[in-house]
Amino acid sequence: MKRKLRMGMVGGGIDAFIGSVHRIAARMDGLVELVCGAFSVNPEVSKESGAALFIDPSRVYGSYQEMIEKESQLPEDIRMDFVTIVTPNFVHFDPARLALENGFNVVLEKPMTFTLEEAKQLRDLVESTGLTLALTHTYSGYPMVKEAKALVKDNKLGKIRKVIVEYPQGWLSRLSEREGNAQAAWRTDPKRSGKSGAMGDIGTHAAHLAEYITGLKITDICADLNTLVEGRLLDDDGNVLLRFDNGANGVLIASQIAAGDENAVRIRVYGEHGGLEWIQEEPNSLYVNLLDQPKQIYRTGNAYLSNAAKHNTRIPSGHPEGLLEAFGNIYRNFVLTVSAKLNGETPTPEMLDFPTVEDGVRGMAFIDNVVASSASNEKWTKFVV
Repeated sequence: MKRKLRMGMVGGGIDAFIGSVHRIAARMDGLVELVCGAFSVNPEVSKESGAALFIDPSRVYGSYQEMIEKESQLPEDIRMDFVTIVTPNFVHFDPARLALENGFNVVLEKPMTFTLEEAKQLRDLVESTGLTLALTHTYSGYPMVKEAKALVKDNKLGKIRKVIVEYPQGWLSRLSEREGNAQAAWRTDPKRSGKSGAMGDIGTHAAHLAEYITGLKITDICADLNTLVEGRLLDDDGNVLLRFDNGANGVLIASQIAAGDENAVRIRVYGEHGGLEWIQEEPNSLYVNLLDQPKQIYRTGNAYLSNAAKHNTRIPSGHPEGLLEAFGNIYRNFVLTVSAKLNGETPTPEMLDFPTVEDGVRGMAFIDNVVASSASNEKWTKFVV
């Protein structure tokens, strides 16, 4: 099979931000064609969005239920191969469940579901169907994050001892959800976002990044969640002490009231022989500090980098690669994996390097455990999955 994969989309209409990001990322490498969609809960907005995207009107649907039902009835050489779901958290599980039950692979926004139980149900479906689910923990798609992971795996830092990961934003420093900001409105609404605000939205990114780079798993936490903007219903700030399965410890900070900050993701990892640092707002650089050696700066696009970093780099050194390319790397690796499976081939390790349903389960467990820990009088609570 030598063709593009056919993509459907749930959500992401012309009135949404994240849908266009997914569409750009999906078509970046010429491997995907958007063929259908249920772009909004409002059928008229869905129709308008389909027209703006030049989709065949007969394949622009009024609901995800209609889309999945009708697409599953089309011939194999016409119907979509996978569906991308870019809706608020409370509309993640059911379209993903329905897609998997009808034989469609899935790309899903994070956090994966509304509850941990739903996440486990999706994991069971992925296992029973043999289909592929990718979760868009975007920061794991950056080439220099891949390089950081490779350095840790190759034991360049020695045994990992400490991890400091932070994600400060300032966009919710005011009560924006009451000022007409649609993105703020659903993210701060427990009925649509879930039991956590900042920690569920961006804290899950930080936790995934820590586990992804180090290869370690969080085993214990001590969390403190805060709601600092008066009138807000969910946490907008939080701090978490971490323990990992090799004995390392760490600190995770997630805040959406860090006034003046944009998306200042930063992670530092320290081992017996040295440490590394990656900063999302300067993504082409990885800082490596080994004992008794000068500070080193690894740069995207150079021959000395690992195969993983090279596989996820598109352009020569000195040319910035950012969020869209990182998103694109998740899509490309997902598509290469699905295509290999359709061809009866075994995906390579490079193809399989994207967040999966297991990462989604751990993300939902992170939310549950942090909320429970913050409400507990115990200093440390076990991380239960």
